[in-house]
Amino acid sequence: MGHLDHATFGWLTPVLSYAMACIGAALGLRCTVRALDATGRSRRNWLITAASAIGTGIWTMHFVAMLGFGVTGTDIRYDVPLTLLSLVMAMAVVGVGVFVVGYGRDRFRSLMVGGLTTGVGVASMHYMGMAALRLHGQVRYDPLLVGLSVLIAVVAATAALWAALNIHAPAAVAVASLVMGAAVTSMHYTGMFAVRIEVVPSGAPLPGAMLMQFVFPLAVGLGSYLFITSAFVALTPTAGERAAYASAGRLAEPDEHAVDVAPPGFHAGEAAPTPTT
Repeated sequence: MGHLDHATFGWLTPVLSYAMACIGAALGLRCTVRALDATGRSRRNWLITAASAIGTGIWTMHFVAMLGFGVTGTDIRYDVPLTLLSLVMAMAVVGVGVFVVGYGRDRFRSLMVGGLTTGVGVASMHYMGMAALRLHGQVRYDPLLVGLSVLIAVVAATAALWAALNIHAPAAVAVASLVMGAAVTSMHYTGMFAVRIEVVPSGAPLPGAMLMQFVFPLAVGLGSYLFITSAFVALTPTAGERAAYASAGRLAEPDEHAVDVAPPGFHAGEAAPTPTT
C-alpha cells in the first residue's frame, strides 16, 4: 500500500483550492441572481455564465488541490482527454442544475432537482478527474467515504442554489460563497481520503502528461477567466440600477407636451414688464 500525501506543499494547495472554490461560487451566485432578475436572452446568458463560473471554480479547485497529491513509490501522470472531459462535465451538469432553477416555476421542486443534479455532477467530475490518474499501481476506494463525498456535494449544491434564490445582498452572497467553498473543498478531500492505492513498482514509462505540464497552465488560464468575468459582472449594472438610470434620464428630459403660458411678446432672458398703476 503506497503512502498518500495530500499536501506535499503544505497548506499552500489546500488554501489556494479553497480560494478558487469560493471565487467560482461567488461569481456563479451573483450571475444566478442577475439571471433571476432578467428575462429572455439576457437570462439565458447570465445562467450560462453562472454555470461556467461554478463549473470552472470547482474543476480548478480539484486540480489545484491535486498539485499537492503524491504517492510514494510511483510517479503520477494524467490522461489529457479524460481530464478535459471532466472539465466539460463540470460545466455541463452544473449548467443543467442552474437552468432548472432559473426557469423552474415550482421553486421547491426546481431546487431539489437542481441541487441533486448539480451535486451528482460535481462528484462525477471529481471521480472522473481521479480516473484520469495514471500511476504504477491500482486505485481503490472506500465505499462509505465515497458515498459521504457525494452527499456533501449534493447538500453543498442545494445550499448554493437556495442562496441564489433567496439571498440577494452582496454581503450575504459573500458569506454564502465562503460556505459553499468550504463544502466543495470538504467534498474533495473526503473523496481523496477514500482513495487506497496499491503500488506495483515498475520501470515502464507512464502514459499521459505531468500535472505541471498540462493541468497547471490550464488551471491558471481558467483562474484568469474567473477574475476577468468577476470584474465584468461587478461593472455591469443590475436591472434595478438600469431602471434607476432610465428613470433619471426621463426626469432630465424636457417635456414636449408642456403648455407655454408666457405672455405674448415675452422672450426668454428678458425681464418681465412691471405693472402700471
